[in-house]
Amino acid sequence: MSASKNSIRIGIAVAVIVGTIAWLAFTGYNSDKSYYVTIAELGGMGNKAYHSRLRVEGFVKPGSIQENGTNVDFILDEYESHSPKAASGRVLKVEYKGTEPPPDTFKDDAQALAEGTYGADGVFHATVLQAKCASKYAPTQPTATKTASGGAPASPTAGQAASN
Repeated sequence: MSASKNSIRIGIAVAVIVGTIAWLAFTGYNSDKSYYVTIAELGGMGNKAYHSRLRVEGFVKPGSIQENGTNVDFILDEYESHSPKAASGRVLKVEYKGTEPPPDTFKDDAQALAEGTYGADGVFHATVLQAKCASKYAPTQPTATKTASGGAPASPTAGQAASN
């Protein structure tokens, strides 16, 4: 009979341990989950936007960055400022309150990703901020010294040598 009591105790202990691990895994999974949305999609989420952890991506509007230590207020734009669509794009005010300063690549027109919550005040409250350098990956622009035919300009000394 004592073997039966030990089996029951072990079974109960195993059930408690497995139940605790399952509960921790479930609550940890739900708390770390965040949804990636665009600025346009955020506006169409309704009340769900106020109760979810979100990641929003956009371009930092030039002149909107206001730094105060590790905290930064700025505006995310749906489109880059030089895009023809920029005037009609949606914007989102973001308040970043983090333990670390924003990355060095966080500048005007940089592509940024803010993670946090959307407030009923219409402001996105970010706790994580990531940025890509806007100009680092841009293709090189053609120089103005090329001729209309696309070839290299004639050397001034070559033209003088031919006329002599």
